[in-house]
Amino acid sequence: MRLNLTLVFSFVLTSSIWAQVQVEVNPPEHIKTVIFGGPTEDQFPVVELGESIKLEFDDTTAEERDYYYKIVHCDYDWQPSQLLKSQYLNGVDNQRITDYENSYSTLQSYSNYKLTIPNENVGLKVSGNFVLEIYNDSYELQFSRRFVVYKNLVTVGGTIKRSRDFNFLNEKQVVQFSINAGNFQLVNPKKEVKVAILQNHQWETALYNIAPQYTLGSELVYKYDQETSFYGGNEFLNFDTSDLRAPTSQISRIEIGELYDHYLFADEYRANQPYTYYPDINGDFVVRTLQGDDNSREAEYTMVHFALPYDERLALDEVYVFGKHNNYALNEGNKMTYNENNGMMEAQIKLKQGFYNYKYVIKREDGSIELNTICGNYHFTENNYLILVYYRNFGDLYDSIIGVGSANSRNISN
Repeated sequence: MRLNLTLVFSFVLTSSIWAQVQVEVNPPEHIKTVIFGGPTEDQFPVVELGESIKLEFDDTTAEERDYYYKIVHCDYDWQPSQLLKSQYLNGVDNQRITDYENSYSTLQSYSNYKLTIPNENVGLKVSGNFVLEIYNDSYELQFSRRFVVYKNLVTVGGTIKRSRDFNFLNEKQVVQFSINAGNFQLVNPKKEVKVAILQNHQWETALYNIAPQYTLGSELVYKYDQETSFYGGNEFLNFDTSDLRAPTSQISRIEIGELYDHYLFADEYRANQPYTYYPDINGDFVVRTLQGDDNSREAEYTMVHFALPYDERLALDEVYVFGKHNNYALNEGNKMTYNENNGMMEAQIKLKQGFYNYKYVIKREDGSIELNTICGNYHFTENNYLILVYYRNFGDLYDSIIGVGSANSRNISN
């Protein structure tokens, strides 16, 4: 009896471990500037099976440490799938990253690491959700990133509409789309097909488990209003440190000590201001330097200083600088503190030279996150939307991705 209980306990424990949702883990302080992308400019790999994904990051200890990578295949809900590694990988992962070089003539020394998949050691066999994990030589997880691989088997068309809900008429955007299966046979689409909709490639605000509203032959139609709506937000703020010694319209002054210090002009609260369009890259960043030819090895790290006037809307809650540069994480590294001498909320973040988007968000005492209280919500805001179509036939062991669609709110209509 004791043996049976032990076996049951072991099975339950193992099942609970494998049922854990794979979230993205952000790196420790010495690992910076994680760049992860595919064929497009966005730092969010959505690749067709067989295309390459590329990872790049810096280790500011500059000790040429050994790092290893591991690939995990996941289902629609980001739990590890039932597939064995041999069923979703060609070759073997858990290999050392061998492509690395040290920085050249920079104040901040660092080692730059690069990884491309597929490579001579490993490739991908199937489509679906994946997680790329990076470990140190003690096999401690340093960070992880999600990516998506698809097969182009169905056609996805989308458009962005203004919300019909009078309460959110000027604040929300609605994603309406259809999936044309064509020659791909769907027997029971309401059970076989699932979709995920992402705004600006952010998983935290993604919408899931939306059934087709109706079908027309081989076409699945999703013309909801509330079910597929997103807050529009506002255009991201930006700054450019590509030229170390040149102040810009966003940079008030530059000082130099151990590193260059770039002080941004104090930002404003935009929630009650009229909407103004100006181009952004939807929260992303691009590393570049005018002081060298190799952005990976010659770009400097600088201390960027952010300032936001304190306002009663903040109460005593926490305020963070928010952007892809730290994978939209809310941690001590991008948390603002109050300066009683000038009445400003301030933060300083070490960032590699380049062009950056950012905005400010509030974390309330109850743990809720307010993404747009400071910057505002506008239905005119330019946002990218990604539509992922997942498929699992009866008896399949995993969720594949059979199509990808995109839409942009630049041409929003009523």
